[in-house]
Amino acid sequence: MASTNKCTYCGKEFAKARTLQVHLCEPKRRYLQRDEKWVVNAFMVFQRFYQIHQHNSKPKTYDDFVKSSYYNAFVKFGRFIMHINPLYPDKYIDYVLQSKVKLDHWARDDLYELYLVEALKTEPVEAALQRSIATMMDWATEQNAQWSDYFRLVNTNRAVAHIQQGKISPWLLLGCNAGKRMLKSFNDEQLQMIEKFINPSFWPSKLKSYPADLMLVQDTAREAKIV
Repeated sequence: MASTNKCTYCGKEFAKARTLQVHLCEPKRRYLQRDEKWVVNAFMVFQRFYQIHQHNSKPKTYDDFVKSSYYNAFVKFGRFIMHINPLYPDKYIDYVLQSKVKLDHWARDDLYELYLVEALKTEPVEAALQRSIATMMDWATEQNAQWSDYFRLVNTNRAVAHIQQGKISPWLLLGCNAGKRMLKSFNDEQLQMIEKFINPSFWPSKLKSYPADLMLVQDTAREAKIV
């Protein structure tokens, strides 16, 4: 008589039903994890990859994903996305997928940094201001301070981290006097750490080329009493 204690995921048969119940094969583990955030991210990227590179193919299913030999590499990238919480996630994913970087190297800080530096250059000034002010407000809540005092009172190492993470935009940092004064308080090492984010060969001319946007930054700083 044929055994009915067969794993529907891997096909392995067991003498006892109880053994089947506690059995955990790789295919079953992948199905059980399908609702985990990093797996959801990975599956989304997997689908997007095939949308970009195989335009005429049918949408990939979760079954396709589970059976893919690239499953673990996509999941690694899904975890990375969850960890870094990228600026404009959809744009970041497309940036990576359209790059010529190998899949095993997608989950790298230096690749995200390249993307972030470029994203900061092209985002709308309104979005840049909103994110910067939200960061300053979060800092103020933690420090029991006024958010308008951010540039004057923030720990410079904390400010460096915020700039490197894109949380404080060059639009506000270089567009108001308080931001520029804070930069003057940075030591050489700190200035080197943020140089690529405030690129002196790009941002000053960017601000001059968009006077209406610069005026918005300056008016916002003035109204908020960012001094």
